[in-house]
Amino acid sequence: MRKIPKSLVLSIVALGAFLAGLVFLGNTPGWGKRGEVIIIDVEGPINPASASFLARGVEEAEETDASLVIVRLDTPGGLASSMRTMVKTILNSRVPVVVFVAPKGAGAASAGVMVTVAAHVAAMAPGTNIGAAHPVGAGGKEIDKTMSEKVVNDMAAYGRGIAQEKGRNADWVERAIRESVSITAEEAVERKVVDLVAADVDELLKILDGREVALKDGKRVISSKDLAKRYYQPGFRDRVLRVISDPNIAYILMMIGLAGLYFELAHPGAIFPGVIGAISLILAFYSFQTLPVNYAGLLLIALAIVLFIAEVKIASYGMLSVGGVISLALGSIMLFEDVGVSLRLMAPTIILVGGFFVIVSTLAFRAYRSRPKGGMEGLIGEIGLTKEPIDPEGLIFVHGEYWRAKSAEKIEPGERVEVESAEGLILKVKKAAR
Repeated sequence: MRKIPKSLVLSIVALGAFLAGLVFLGNTPGWGKRGEVIIIDVEGPINPASASFLARGVEEAEETDASLVIVRLDTPGGLASSMRTMVKTILNSRVPVVVFVAPKGAGAASAGVMVTVAAHVAAMAPGTNIGAAHPVGAGGKEIDKTMSEKVVNDMAAYGRGIAQEKGRNADWVERAIRESVSITAEEAVERKVVDLVAADVDELLKILDGREVALKDGKRVISSKDLAKRYYQPGFRDRVLRVISDPNIAYILMMIGLAGLYFELAHPGAIFPGVIGAISLILAFYSFQTLPVNYAGLLLIALAIVLFIAEVKIASYGMLSVGGVISLALGSIMLFEDVGVSLRLMAPTIILVGGFFVIVSTLAFRAYRSRPKGGMEGLIGEIGLTKEPIDPEGLIFVHGEYWRAKSAEKIEPGERVEVESAEGLILKVKKAAR
């Protein structure tokens, strides 16, 4: 009987263990379930990473039938697109979502106002504030007058609609957007911007017990007494996204990637720049899926790389490199739509990366145009010395080697000759100029 290979047996056992593990995990109750409250901490700027984190946390609560979601919010604001994603997540949740501006000293500014107002229950801790929701451009810059009027009117209507839907003070929300007003937690309750003030999560759960909220599929009474608290932790993907969703980081990664790959193409075999460049580009494109990328800017940056590469092949006397730097600068400015790369970062990056491309292009151009140093082609133009008469053939010493040579004229031994061409292994020479 033929013996079964040991490796095959081990593979079958490993596969069986894996499938059994899947069944076990599939039959194991989820970490969030009825009788539990899932707490999601959203701290820092509102961006695609935080919006994705919140959406997956709420989705997890729905799938595992959790009783309640508490979003502890502390934000200076952020992207309008990400804010709208978070608002839609909350409004369409099948589980009651409580936005709790906490801990003490925290705030819900700008886009955070909309997220708070959209909650089924809005709460704040003492010593917190809410407001200052006037839209601004990338990097905190003011928008030009015409565009500002459009953006503010749109945001005011959006905020008023959410507030009216939740029975909150729509007039104050509009003022926060148009006039950037801001109020404390106690004032927010008094003006019916939020529902209640609580010192911490434990006190909040006690106050929420028995409160009725309206969900998309009907009304529900919150039963928060004795709920087990579970914290939705960010995974590796969330932590990476949180870092690289910053447009400045994404921009730097893209520039490092382009520079690395360009260096590898210009000097094949270097390997290390190519590996670093490839990794950086992959991370950059991964972050681009979370950022509002303007593809015209991306194409301009790609055009800049093409112009730098063309500089190696075409004698443009630097015009292609200048065009590449201009294209790189314009592409960098246009790269993102709702957000912008810091000018303090962009200017030195363009200078360094543009200078790098120009220098590498120059070196590659010189190498491309330089006369070969080895092989038969490297002998052309070299000066040698005859070792025996050439009439029409003889022996010469050139480039540290002895070669058979021929000439149209007779050349005596000891005379200097210049190599004109090569025919197989025989060099064609002439008398060298004195």
